[in-house]
Amino acid sequence: MDLVIVESPSKSKTISKYLGSGYKVLASGGHVRDLPAKKLAVNVHNNFEPEYEVYAQKMNTIKQLKKEVELCDKVYLATDPDREGEAISWHLKEILKIKEDNIRIVFNEITKKAVNKAIAEPHEINLNLVNSQQARRVLDRLVGYLISPVLSRKIKKGLSAGRVQSVALRMIADREREILAFKPEEFWNIFAHITPKGSVFHKSQFNDINGKKKKIDNSVDAMKVVDESKLGAWHVDKVKRAKSLSKANPPFTTSTMQQDGVNKLNMSAAQVMQVAQQLYEGVNIKGDGQHALVTYIRTDSVRVSDDAVVMAKEFITTQFGNEFYPKKSNVYLSKNNAQDAHEAIRPVSLEYTPESLKGKIESNQYRLYKLVYDRFLASQMVPAEYDTLNVHIVSEYEGTKYGYTLKGKTMTFAGYTIAYTHTKEDDDEEITNSLPQFTEGETLMLKEITHEQKFTKPPARYTDSSLVKAMEENGIGRPSTYASIISVLGKREYTEKDGKFMQPTELGLLVSDQLVLYFPNIMDTKFTAEMEQKLDTVEGGNVDWHTIIADFYPDFALSLEKANDGKKVKLDPVLTDIMCEKCGKPMAIRDGKFGKFLGCTGYPACSNIKQYDEKTGGIAEPKEGESEELANCPACGKPMQAKQSRYGKFYGCSGYPTCKTIVSSGDMKKLLNGEEITPEDKSAKAGAAGAKPSVPVEPKEGDIVCEKCGSVMVLKNGRFGEFYACPNYPTCKNIVNIKNIKKEK
Repeated sequence: MDLVIVESPSKSKTISKYLGSGYKVLASGGHVRDLPAKKLAVNVHNNFEPEYEVYAQKMNTIKQLKKEVELCDKVYLATDPDREGEAISWHLKEILKIKEDNIRIVFNEITKKAVNKAIAEPHEINLNLVNSQQARRVLDRLVGYLISPVLSRKIKKGLSAGRVQSVALRMIADREREILAFKPEEFWNIFAHITPKGSVFHKSQFNDINGKKKKIDNSVDAMKVVDESKLGAWHVDKVKRAKSLSKANPPFTTSTMQQDGVNKLNMSAAQVMQVAQQLYEGVNIKGDGQHALVTYIRTDSVRVSDDAVVMAKEFITTQFGNEFYPKKSNVYLSKNNAQDAHEAIRPVSLEYTPESLKGKIESNQYRLYKLVYDRFLASQMVPAEYDTLNVHIVSEYEGTKYGYTLKGKTMTFAGYTIAYTHTKEDDDEEITNSLPQFTEGETLMLKEITHEQKFTKPPARYTDSSLVKAMEENGIGRPSTYASIISVLGKREYTEKDGKFMQPTELGLLVSDQLVLYFPNIMDTKFTAEMEQKLDTVEGGNVDWHTIIADFYPDFALSLEKANDGKKVKLDPVLTDIMCEKCGKPMAIRDGKFGKFLGCTGYPACSNIKQYDEKTGGIAEPKEGESEELANCPACGKPMQAKQSRYGKFYGCSGYPTCKTIVSSGDMKKLLNGEEITPEDKSAKAGAAGAKPSVPVEPKEGDIVCEKCGSVMVLKNGRFGEFYACPNYPTCKNIVNIKNIKKEK
């Protein structure tokens, strides 16, 4: 029995189906080891060597795989055919202590033919690909791990930075400021509805005066054009008829698939990649079992294999006719900076038509598969053909010629559009069934002139689609990272969505500004793009990845030193129209350790705060079972206030710091019911906030008593484990290690 190790269970099911009983296929669940989360794990004093450790949650998986490796005759590592997949295979080989070298198999599509061919041609792990992945991982760790604490100290705890994500954040922030600084400019559109003969009128648009293109930017000029055009003599100046071709777009890359998935299917970039991964690894087709439907979905190439070209030719000529297939197969060129490691995204078989799968796979799987299928099929077909018309019309009044244009086109041969109904984004001409007949010099009849005032609009905020496109154009990140970059920015609350549009939060703007101030190179798109290219060169084996990191680190270390200048910045509170019920001043949205809250602008004279509901933009409604009514303090009689600590919600006396009484939610209910809080109640010990209790606590059997002040000590958790602390901190700072107590017992 031979063992094949892949990443995901779905992929293992699909491959098992093709390999048969002589093979056992198991999944590693993706990466099995990485740099540990709680330390740098990169030795900056020893050639930047990384220190890896196995994920705790993968220990059982590794244990099982080790047993299977000992029992099997041969091992094959069939992880994805990219840098990440190569690195996973290398880590597995190291951890499982596999001695054989020719154990790596790769395939661009999960079909029986491709898998069996790969099994027959195993090879060594490509260490150049592994080192390329290591270089990126080490560089990202240095930037993220060392800059994040700077942000936490300068702004607030818990903030983080990333080498590529931060540059994407700057792009979003720069666009937002561009929008805010934008000054709209006035312009006027003027339309003439004319006809050469008959009752059908055609819409033409004002274009020029005496042959010179003219932009109308005020109402006076607009009305002059309108009034004098009405009085003028109308005739056809020039007629230009031509034939044009519209070529199909190339098959999908990762980037263009994400863009179309967002624009045409209304998915997020992350959803597109999730569904695409399912289509690649294999989906359950009702009545037909597990099948992979598309080729590898992380690619920047638009080329297709020779087998795919033959498959497309046979299908197109059979289904549509010979006239729909070009005399010479279509060839598309990838961009200069493309790695071109894999062919474009396409269906593995054209026999699985979208129509044949409708209702047999999940809705989003069907929609994305149809998009991939139709785009690939169209890319192999002949262009669509059109007759085009461009007419220049003149209204002449007292020697002044006001020029208008009329454009149109009509399809004469469907070409690729017979298979791909999605229109091209750059096609802004109206397609009609027939074109009007105009003759140069003929007189025209005017029905009416309409006009409208317009103003230029600021550039649009980024959507998932346009940000992916912008990152690709700027050389920021790589196809496999675009979706995760967008997702991370949202999770960190650096960006938020307004419908489909992405905008930076106040926090995001502040983070971007601080990073630009102290780390200008890292936040520069050109610098980041050049670094991406350097990292790509490692794959060729001509550059040692350590050298790239060593060249980067000294300047980075200097920037870190300058950034640790002790200066802090704060988010400006956002004023609301919610008024404080205690003093009448407006409340403001502020950022605290536990998130946003509403605080009175009269602070410190008025310390009233309320929980903030980000969805409604108002005061958070109490959860089910909670009451807005609060009891008075059992110690001093002042009103209690709802508060939040790292351990959850509690109630504290509004007389703080004079009175430090706190109670839990459960004891608040007792107070509201008129019950007394006894010393045995947990909240009476003031454990949640660590404050001095106002209610006396008598020690009982089993309690740990502070040897310095006699109070009952409170059990707490620290970075080194559990310990007992005096509740009178900071007056009494006595602590007792729990291990010492156990020894005494």
